[in-house]
Amino acid sequence: MRWDSQATTADDGALPGLERPGLARLGLVRSVRTPEFAGVTFHEVLAKSALSKVPAASRMPFRWTINPYRGCSHACLYCFARPTHEYLDLDAGADFDSQVVVKTNVDQVLRAELARPSWRREPVALGTNTDPYQRAEGRYRLMPGIITALADARTPFSILTKGTLLRRDLPLIADAADRVEVGLGVSLSFADVELQQSVEPGTPTPKARLDLVRAIRAAGLPCGVMVAPVLPWLTDSTDHLTRLLDAIAHAGATGVTVVPLRLKPGTRDWYLRWLAREHPERVAGYHRVFARGADAHDGYRDWLWQRVRPLLEERGFAGSGHRAASGATGRYDDDLRPHGDADYPAGSMVVAAPAGEPGSAATLF
Repeated sequence: MRWDSQATTADDGALPGLERPGLARLGLVRSVRTPEFAGVTFHEVLAKSALSKVPAASRMPFRWTINPYRGCSHACLYCFARPTHEYLDLDAGADFDSQVVVKTNVDQVLRAELARPSWRREPVALGTNTDPYQRAEGRYRLMPGIITALADARTPFSILTKGTLLRRDLPLIADAADRVEVGLGVSLSFADVELQQSVEPGTPTPKARLDLVRAIRAAGLPCGVMVAPVLPWLTDSTDHLTRLLDAIAHAGATGVTVVPLRLKPGTRDWYLRWLAREHPERVAGYHRVFARGADAHDGYRDWLWQRVRPLLEERGFAGSGHRAASGATGRYDDDLRPHGDADYPAGSMVVAAPAGEPGSAATLF
């Protein structure tokens, strides 16, 4: 396989220690550059923990996450995780794309945490912050150890990715699915390659991701698709959404959610800088749609949902989205409501059993 040549070898490309206090706090061991990843620096750290608990107030339908990497060479302009790099004394723009933190011991730490008597085998989500199957995974191979540790500990898990490298681990994931509930999701919001490569320059093409969906389904595993984010004026036309949803349906996705763009501070500046350069005629409209903050205003969200809803219904995806209690606007009484950022497509997410139900198990949504 093409990713075999990317595997790490002893002391290749190691650099002198970089004086960054934020990285030092993470347990920086060394920083590495290699010809195979031109322009990217890997900061190898020894993690003290692997499992991260999601705040109780969060709208997310999961309580635990694992992030083997911080920063992401996928370089998606809209990535909501960009501001987290600022905690490391790195910037949310180019540094997020090119300065990737690698938790080299994450699988070992995870095994120790899963072995604690206090661990309740609650579902764990991967890919909810930065992508675990970004290109760095071809070098460091952290995911096989993580998947095996979770399965051995009888802990359900889900993976959301844009990375076709997941195909490497399909046999391992299929084996895990014989022991625990597993959810798989692919993020795909573009039908047109030219625009996709401009907005997500480090990601696989739409065709490659559709082929990944097919491969996952052929392996007997579920696969939901997140059409996220939808970009105002760029990917929200009926023509584009129809072509994209047709392709997703033909690939065999088990569910689809459609989520509009969010522009958090840090991400907002980076994305709008690109927009001003590539689509200057749209800048004023974006300032109107996002005048109140990170979320598009309700008028746009409602307009988008009215456009998307019949397209989902026509393709059998009417009930395919996980809806957390506050995952949508709350103004709709019917089962099919506008998808929010806490919504995950059917097949992509393992949901914890309701509290207070002894003996109940996690279920695949």
